[in-house]
This record gives sequence, structure tokens and C-alpha cells, in this order.
Amino acid sequence: MTAAIIRTEAEAIATAQRLADKFRAEAGLRDRERRLPWAELDESLASGLWGITIPREFGGAQVRQRVVADVFRILASGDSSLAQIPQNHFEIVDLIRQTGTQAQQRLIFGRILSGARLGNAFSEAKGKNVEDFSTRIRRDGDDYVVNGEKFYATGALFAHLVPIIAISEDDGRVYAAIAERNAPGLSVTDNWDGFGQRTTASGTVTIENVLVPAFYVLPAYIAYDQPSPAGPQSQLIHAAIDLGIAEAAIEKTIDLVRNHARPWIDAQQDHAWQDPYSIAAIGELKIHFHAAQEVLSQAADVVDKAIAAPNAQSIGRAKIAVAEAKILTTEIAILATNKLFELGGTRSTLEAHNLDRLWRDARTHTLHDPVRWKYAIIGKYHLTGAEPPLHSWI
Repeated sequence: MTAAIIRTEAEAIATAQRLADKFRAEAGLRDRERRLPWAELDESLASGLWGITIPREFGGAQVRQRVVADVFRILASGDSSLAQIPQNHFEIVDLIRQTGTQAQQRLIFGRILSGARLGNAFSEAKGKNVEDFSTRIRRDGDDYVVNGEKFYATGALFAHLVPIIAISEDDGRVYAAIAERNAPGLSVTDNWDGFGQRTTASGTVTIENVLVPAFYVLPAYIAYDQPSPAGPQSQLIHAAIDLGIAEAAIEKTIDLVRNHARPWIDAQQDHAWQDPYSIAAIGELKIHFHAAQEVLSQAADVVDKAIAAPNAQSIGRAKIAVAEAKILTTEIAILATNKLFELGGTRSTLEAHNLDRLWRDARTHTLHDPVRWKYAIIGKYHLTGAEPPLHSWI
């Protein structure tokens, strides 16, 4: 398929809003039926949104990180599963920018701008932690051979290209092998059965002697074994998705209180929106939402500075700024999706409304990395000057 080319930040925001408004209509139905969003993803790809971070020299819009955050927040407010699927695509675009040669960037970015979708074969379910990889890659003449198994492979089922993170048998370093989705030996199984984000197809990728041309292999260790913007850029998008879920929940809560909920008997009011405790709760939600939104936008600006002048100090500041935002977006996502039912009343739990989708999506997505660790890392940074960890989960 072909894709439009988005040229400006305003166009990116407007496109995201148009898609979110459209995709919101059947988000609940897709969730209930676990109906995979093939048509919606094709429309999203054709819009040009998947290429907005590609550098200008290669034909992209190279939008600021606060625009990236806004785009993902808007998309997630419509359907957080649809917003989650391109997250890894954007992470790999950045990895190509950081570690690819000019020739690699020109060709792969060109394919993306023409309508190629990147998937994800990063995480594994059997290691002792998230960085314990058993997938291996080795050189074989002009190609590389990759073997292993991945899980949480969001986007791989829908992809045209599947980046595989693997450990080299030759030097022990981390590489990203970008395989064709239809490459012999590469299979994707939709066995994701999480109770939230049901339509991300975040299942299993099996890699059996998959051949990848050397041209499509990136030295990922350049971005992962030393301070780089890779982590905070990825985390920023995750935080934006959480904020989008919160936004959807708050708007739905306001609608319920205004138009459907009944006032509690002790309020002695005719309408739920006259209940003083409901009024105060809506105020609390909006305050926390706006605080998280502002901190996220500020963090995005810090990430842009780290991209422009990457060094240990600038990247450390970016990691801390995004971690602070991630804490706030996690908290408001959980708070807002809980308050949805508290203020909406018992009728809001009826299965016909499928409002639990928002809580399930928030609870599932906020488990991506534990915020309890972020508090300690932020505290150490401010108290002792200790730099945050190198890995991409902060």
C-alpha cells in the first residue's frame, strides 16, 4: 500500500484527531470480539502518521517529541490498543536513526514513508528478566541467521518488517535484525489472551533459521549499551498512551454523571451532576490529568534536547523527566478508570456498556514497567546525583 506524507506538526495532530474520532466508534466492539484492527491499521498507515519522526533529510516531518506524545495521547483516547501497536514501530525508527548507516536509513526510511509497517520481536517470556535474551544471531556469508522465540510481540502480526532483537554468537552484543514478515522460518501466532488491550495481537514470534541480509542488521548495542535517547523516547510514548486512556475515561465519566447516573439519596438533589462529592471528584480528575499532561509535555522537550545533544547528563535528565511523567500518567489512568465506575454507579458495570475496557486497558498497559522503581531512581538522582540505569525501561 502507499502512504501520504505528513509535512507539518499541525497536520500530524489533525490526522491523529480525525483517526481517533473514527476509531472510537467501534473500539468497544473490537475489544469484546477480540477483532483484530486490520482495516483501521491500514487507514492509520495510509494517513502518513507512521512516518512523522523520520528525519527531514530522508523525507519525513521530524516532529518534536511533544507532538509525538500528543499524537499517541489522542490515538489512545480513541482506542489504546490501536495506539499501542505502532509504539514499537516508532522505537525502531529511532533505533535506525541512531545506529543505521546513511544507506540503511535512506532505504528503510523510504520503505516506511511508502507504506511499510514495522513490528516488534523484542521481549521474551522465559528469561529471568526483561533483558535476558535467548534469541541468537550469527553471521553466515552475506546474511545473518537468527533463531529464537519472542512474546509480547505487539504489531508483529500486522507488520511488513519484523525487527528481531538478538544476541550475537560472534561478539555477544545486541543486534536488531529486520526480517521480512513473510521470511521463511518466521511465524507469528496471535495467542495474546491478556484481559486488557485485547486487539494488539501481542503474541508469539517463532524464529527458526531466519535469513536476514547483512544490510538489514543494525548494531543495536550502540543505543542500548551506552547512554542514548532510546529509553526515554520509548517511555514517553507509553506515558502518552496511559494519558490517553485517562482522557477517555474522564470524558466518559463526565458524560455518565451529566446524562445517566442517578444522584445518591443523601445528596437530596434531582441530578447526579448536582452531587457535591461528584462535582469535587470531577475537579480532582481534571487537576491530576492536566498536571500529568503538562509534566509529559515538559518531559518531551527535555527528550528533544537529549536528541539534539546526546551525552550522559542530557540523557539522564531526559530519563528522569520522562519517569516523573510516567508516574503521573500511570496514576491518573488508574484513578480515572476507577472513578468511572464509582461516579457512574452500578449501571455503569453492565456488560452492554463494556466500560470495563478502559480499566482493563489502563491496568494492562501500566504494567509495562513498574513505577515503584521510578520513585527510587528519581529520588537517588536528586539526592545523590546518581544517573538512572542505561536500559530502555526508564
